[in-house]
Amino acid sequence: MTEYEPVIGLETHIQLNTESKIFCACKADSWNDAANTNICPVCCGFPGVLPVLNKAVVEKAVILAQAMHAEIRPVSFFDRKNYFYPDLPKGYQISQFDQSLGSGGYLDLPMPGSEIRRISIHKLHIEEDAGKTKNEGGRRQIDFNRCGVPLIEMVTGPDLRSAEEASQYLIRLRQLLRWLRISEADMEKGHLRCDANVSIRPVGADYLNPKTEIKNVNSIEAVREAILTETERQKVEMEAGHRIESWSLEWDETSRKLKKMRSKETEADYRYFREPDLLPIRLDETWKQMILTGFPELPLKRRERFMKEYSLPVYDAEILTSERQLSDYFEQSVLAYSGDPKKVSNWMMNDLLRLINDHNIPVSELKITPTYLAELIILVDSGKINVSTAKSILEKVETTGKNPAAIVEDEGLGLVSDDAAIRTACQEVIAENPNEAGSYRAGKTTLLGWFVGQVMKKMRGKADPQIAGKILAELL
Repeated sequence: MTEYEPVIGLETHIQLNTESKIFCACKADSWNDAANTNICPVCCGFPGVLPVLNKAVVEKAVILAQAMHAEIRPVSFFDRKNYFYPDLPKGYQISQFDQSLGSGGYLDLPMPGSEIRRISIHKLHIEEDAGKTKNEGGRRQIDFNRCGVPLIEMVTGPDLRSAEEASQYLIRLRQLLRWLRISEADMEKGHLRCDANVSIRPVGADYLNPKTEIKNVNSIEAVREAILTETERQKVEMEAGHRIESWSLEWDETSRKLKKMRSKETEADYRYFREPDLLPIRLDETWKQMILTGFPELPLKRRERFMKEYSLPVYDAEILTSERQLSDYFEQSVLAYSGDPKKVSNWMMNDLLRLINDHNIPVSELKITPTYLAELIILVDSGKINVSTAKSILEKVETTGKNPAAIVEDEGLGLVSDDAAIRTACQEVIAENPNEAGSYRAGKTTLLGWFVGQVMKKMRGKADPQIAGKILAELL
């Protein structure tokens, strides 16, 4: 049997987080709005109205093009993409065709085993969104709220070779969009939408077979599952000697099946021509440099730097650069601590992230600041509190906003290092547990840790465990 490989390209539509739509003053994010309440004559395509370009859309598009290593054109044009759907009131979509803002580029994907897959970008352009059609109660209903929402459409080359690679691309793209702060990239809310172009060919072949397009997938896992389903279907068809037809397919989230929608359009079907109501975008060097002032270090570069500069393992560096605020928090904590960065990483990975998840709060709203976290670690290092007490203080700092040293002072949580007090507690514990003391003296020396735990319990966690261990070893 012939062994086949998938050939996959992804078309992503990225909703930019501007306050207003691309060509009018209506609010851009209408996720929670009632149907057809966030519209105006411009985004509904009334006769006689004219579009006015939102400057912020261009600026966010330039930031993404820079991050994708694309060529940023100094002059780009808008075009009309003509098609007739019920949710497109103008009968055309304002988009960009042959002279778009960005050209070329790539996104690197770290894969298991330290391999980096470079995925080329075929197109990167600005456009407006269409409305939304849904079927309810046997009727087809149209919501125009999304009309005119600003989008960047980005199309990869046919470079992805598995459903897993496709899902990794979307994960990295979502991370990048949030890192750049140009989109919320929430697929469930339609901020990031994806169509997958899928074909198969014999392993080792260098030609492209006819492809199908999968639409209506609203999660990364759904994209992965839909691609797996379609590649298996195409393999069965090819083995049976059938020709793959270029159809647009719809993913049904409920049945987990693909359904035919229509034959796939080509660029010729859209009859592109220059948009007569909009001037070209002229991006001079001064404006471009202003937009890119403060352009951030990108996630993969920061991940590499964390491993090199702070000697972090790849797992830690991956987690700590999963979002920009968390990454900044780590570096600020390391700077405030001035000790082993791995110790800061351990506290963040094991305790701070748990606290963030338990309280469901973003990093930016944490009351335990990077300075407070560093202070807490220093208190443990100096022997003033133990790790168990420090973990409880972490919660108290987040609840009260007080600094760790003040909580230790106010609640008397500092370690007791007075030999006499600890010796008394050790004597009481040994007297209360004669059987365990006998076992220890008979050679079961591993019980020493248990005895230390009992002393800590008796002294409410405030005994210095090292001093307690020495005294217990002496008394036993």
